[in-house]
This record gives sequence, structure tokens and C-alpha cells, in this order.
Amino acid sequence: MSNPFLKQVFNKDKTFRPKRKFEPGTQRFELHKKAQASLNAGLDLKLAVQLPAGEELNDWVAVHVVDFFNRVNLIYGTISDGCTERSCPVMSGGPKYEYRWQDEHRFRRPTALSAPRYMDLLMDWIEVQINNEDVFPTNVGTPFPKNFLQVVKKILSRLFRVFVHVYIHHFDRIAQLGSEAHVNTCYKHFYYFVTEFGLIDTKELEPLKEMTARMCH
Repeated sequence: MSNPFLKQVFNKDKTFRPKRKFEPGTQRFELHKKAQASLNAGLDLKLAVQLPAGEELNDWVAVHVVDFFNRVNLIYGTISDGCTERSCPVMSGGPKYEYRWQDEHRFRRPTALSAPRYMDLLMDWIEVQINNEDVFPTNVGTPFPKNFLQVVKKILSRLFRVFVHVYIHHFDRIAQLGSEAHVNTCYKHFYYFVTEFGLIDTKELEPLKEMTARMCH
């Protein structure tokens, strides 16, 4: 295991969340394989995100949301030892952008939190959603809820904030680990996907606008 990025991932004391897996033999698993095959074949990411002919949009989106959750979680995990209450007392993306946490339980009003606290709450919150059969049904034929895409938009907007924080505050760590290319590819894949299906408001994309223009256009 010579890749320092992977070494860092596997040597961390911090326990990673178990990955949400797709059951072999299910339609979702086949879609997941199809999506992975496109990426592994080196297909242009802009083309790789397009909905395959004959597939349902919600299925395609569900597979990607779970995949992005796993990847972003891993990326944050590699730099998390340098993202502390002291180094990042506010969850932000530079001086102009501060992200406050809000949920249906403890934080009913937008609340300023440290970046590591925000990240913990965010990953827990997403995990609950994607493991909820009423929101992300795993059985073929079980319909998605009517508000599925709204739920997804919220998940993806919040995952985007992880990229913002990592790129703006921790990119030196990413570079030090030699994982720039990996993180950039994940970001491009994410960006092309959310813009292909209109799953993030343009204003949310603002903090990384200049970088995105250089990287994705």
C-alpha cells in the first residue's frame, strides 16, 4: 500500500463509518457497477454522469448520492486530524462564507459550530437519511418518496460545503498527502453530476466558483 493517501486513510485511529453498500443482484447494484465501470474506463466525467438510456432518474441519483457520501466522508477523514476545534472554530469557507448547522432535533435554529462538530453532525444526519428505507428504498419496485429530490438537494448542498472547507482551509494537507489529483477528480465528478441534474443552487457553488471555472470548463 504505497499510496500515502490510502495509508493515511487506513492508518487513522478514527473509525470510519461503515460504507453503505448495494446488495448484489439488485437493480441499484447493477447501476452502481455501471457507474463505476464508466469511471474506471476513463470516460469523460461529463459524459459518465449522464442518465443511461432506460434508467430511472431517482435510481441513478440514489446510487450517486450514496457514492458521494462515501467518498466525501473519506476525503474529510484524511484531513480530520488537522481540522480541530482550535484550528477551525467556525465551519467556514474563507472569510466570506460561514455555514451554520440546523436540523429537526437539537438545532432547530441555524447554529454556529466548529468545523469538526459540524462535520460530525452532517455525516450522522446523511447516514440516517440514506439508511432510511422510506427515503432511500432498497427494494426494486418500492417507490421513492415524492420529496426525494428535495431531500437529495439538501444532502448534496451540505456535502458541497465539505469540499468548500477542505479546499479553502486544508488544501495544503491534501497536497502534502499527494492526493490532489484524487480529490480533484472526486470534486469534478460531484460538480458535473449536480449541475447535470440541477441538484444544487448556483449560489451554493459560489465559494469555489473560480477554482471550478479553471477545473471544469
